[in-house]
Amino acid sequence: MRALVTGGAGFVGSHMVRTLLEQGHHVVVLDDLSTGHADAVDARATFVNGDVGRTAEVASLLREERVEAVFHFAAKIRVEESVVDPRLYFQGNLVATLAFLEAVVDARLPLIFSSTAAVYGVPDEVPIDEEHPKRPVNPYGDTKLAVERALEAYGRAYELPWCALRYFNAAGADAEAGLGERHEPESHLIPIVLDAALGRRPSVSVFGTDWPTSDGSCVRDYIHVLDLAEAHLAALEHLRRGGKSGAFNLGTGRGHTVLEVIAAAERVSGRRIPVVSADRRAGDPAELVAKVERAEKAFGWRARRTSLDDIVRDAWAWKLRDGRQS
Repeated sequence: MRALVTGGAGFVGSHMVRTLLEQGHHVVVLDDLSTGHADAVDARATFVNGDVGRTAEVASLLREERVEAVFHFAAKIRVEESVVDPRLYFQGNLVATLAFLEAVVDARLPLIFSSTAAVYGVPDEVPIDEEHPKRPVNPYGDTKLAVERALEAYGRAYELPWCALRYFNAAGADAEAGLGERHEPESHLIPIVLDAALGRRPSVSVFGTDWPTSDGSCVRDYIHVLDLAEAHLAALEHLRRGGKSGAFNLGTGRGHTVLEVIAAAERVSGRRIPVVSADRRAGDPAELVAKVERAEKAFGWRARRTSLDDIVRDAWAWKLRDGRQS
């Protein structure tokens, strides 16, 4: 198969590229490196430094590389930034993706879209299934949901085969491949906690200690990035078999509190991690855990790397191997 991976220099995208290559596929990466890293792109892939929002250039690339399937990861992902600078997100995540879809639809290619649990907002009940009301509480979630709605409409009108995969909390790493999380600035809990273990941060802030959870801190569903990559391949095979387009949750179906993540990091690293209590953040739900049966039923996928300690251990191995870490 000849696949295009947009955002292939980013965290999840770079793991997707390697997974495809390891299975013998030809991979083209399209990334403008605004947030990704050129050295995260596997040397076996064809790399194009470009903008997904330039329809004519994307169309030319699809033709020249004889692309057969598209994995669309390119996006802005920082929730806090989306609140402060929403036009960056509506332009980068929505307008650019709609321009990108013009080329994909015309080429009649199946598309796997990187979506998010942020489309649900504050849940009415947990675990969250795909039919739960969609009430995003920030522009990041708004833009992802808008793309999902466009995909649904395009699928009906133009017979575009698509899957939107709603990640819960992507985590872990493939340290042996030199791949891991390095967002700038970092906003994900596990790398923040591990940076504190390395002395790169003075402490970890716990936003709210009075939530209605087992220890008073927020609960989240952490899914290994390699499980995410495998889910994308399974979703594509589902479409290629004539499976129905739609949205699917990607998680483990099991939640962990912030304090449990910190304890796991202390076990894995053998280091004490300073913790400070902070006020709750506006829009934070107490608990976000996926109901995952739809993906398993539709394309036989279920997360395999579900141990929190193992997820943290892989992220820690990446931190220790990465020369930028102290």
